[in-house]
Amino acid sequence: MASSKAHHATGFAAGVIAAAVVAHSIGASYVGVLMSFMAGVAGSTAPDWLEVAWWSRARRLWITHRTLTHWGIGWIALLAVSYHQLGHSLYAAPAFGFACGGLMHLLADWPNPLGVPWIAARHSLKLWNSGHCDLIVVAASWAAAWYVGQRLGLPELHRLGLLQHMRL
Repeated sequence: MASSKAHHATGFAAGVIAAAVVAHSIGASYVGVLMSFMAGVAGSTAPDWLEVAWWSRARRLWITHRTLTHWGIGWIALLAVSYHQLGHSLYAAPAFGFACGGLMHLLADWPNPLGVPWIAARHSLKLWNSGHCDLIVVAASWAAAWYVGQRLGLPELHRLGLLQHMRL
């Protein structure tokens, strides 16, 4: 498991990835791009906070850690369905961002010996223990964000009307 700070840092990278994909898919819809970014940041910690029983005073876990909320197929299904709905549904962009963040969380937890349940049983890369090598996880997530941004044309953001008024 990555640390809380690592999940937040990778969440911003997931938000950038989601925003780039949404901007590329549906054009310069500022609301959709912003919502996908914010949902990506929120989704990066979602597998952990979705386990908490918010309806009880004790705020204990209502399910075992790294079970249903860390299930890879669920997050991948949400990503695929929301991607196919981009441009057709108002909720698709934030759902896509949320799924990007959730998947980023699973990827950050995967190197830990506890692993994550991608399909049925847990699988682990067994690279390091919790909280160690967070810098590698964060750097890899931001490298992925940079790559996706480059591939989807984020350097051309100067064409957006909002950025035309800014002087660099």
